[in-house]
Amino acid sequence: MKIDSETAAVVTGGASGLGEASARALAATGLKVAIFDMNADRGHQVASEISGLFVQADVTSSDSVASGLEIARTAHGQERVLINCAGIAIGEKTASIDKKTGEARYHDLATFQKTIAVNLVGTFNMISKCAAGMITTEPVTLDGGRGVIINTASIAGTDGQIGQVAYAASKGGVIGMTLPIARDLMRDGVRCCTIMPGLFNTPMVAGLPEDVCAALAANVPFPARLGEPSEYAKLALAIIDNDMLNAECIRLDGALRMAPR
Repeated sequence: MKIDSETAAVVTGGASGLGEASARALAATGLKVAIFDMNADRGHQVASEISGLFVQADVTSSDSVASGLEIARTAHGQERVLINCAGIAIGEKTASIDKKTGEARYHDLATFQKTIAVNLVGTFNMISKCAAGMITTEPVTLDGGRGVIINTASIAGTDGQIGQVAYAASKGGVIGMTLPIARDLMRDGVRCCTIMPGLFNTPMVAGLPEDVCAALAANVPFPARLGEPSEYAKLALAIIDNDMLNAECIRLDGALRMAPR
């Protein structure tokens, strides 16, 4: 899809990590970028640095997203690009024995539901509302293309490790809905793809001890390092640019296949 200075984009989770890198890359190509995030301080800072717009929005809330999109569209016009990067990661086993007490414990249901709410429901909430706006616009490609949606899943969606049941379920859901969403929107000229990152140098990983980060990087076949958020952003730009990429879930992991733990 052709993008220029008149093209508007929305990036969720754009205040840090993969979302921030994507917002910066889009702005560097001339797009008008609106960052949706809950971190107001960091969100305003990044938006200011890229001459974009920050909107504090909760992706799990229908009203919050609707009002956020109204603000973004008033400032930039109808978004043609949506990149979903908002997400959380929580580690907990399905069931386990407490080593201190010997008692069996089960996965906290509220924690599981929160992970699904942010990573899966929040992603769909953004997709549905942005797509509803995109399909009302005039095509910008000879094929009738009107917009592009890019989601963030994870290789955990297919290779979930011990303690990743909630995270893997949420990301597996994103993978699973990519094709039907693309099919739903095919007559309206809106494409939908999903990126499945492996181990990336994001704030989530950066908070780990240095030796743990080094061990994680050593598990990546090639290149044997953590991925950089800018590499995610490059793939997002490539998806936007290539109109034949649709309904695809793309691993971005240096050939990594996750072991059980």
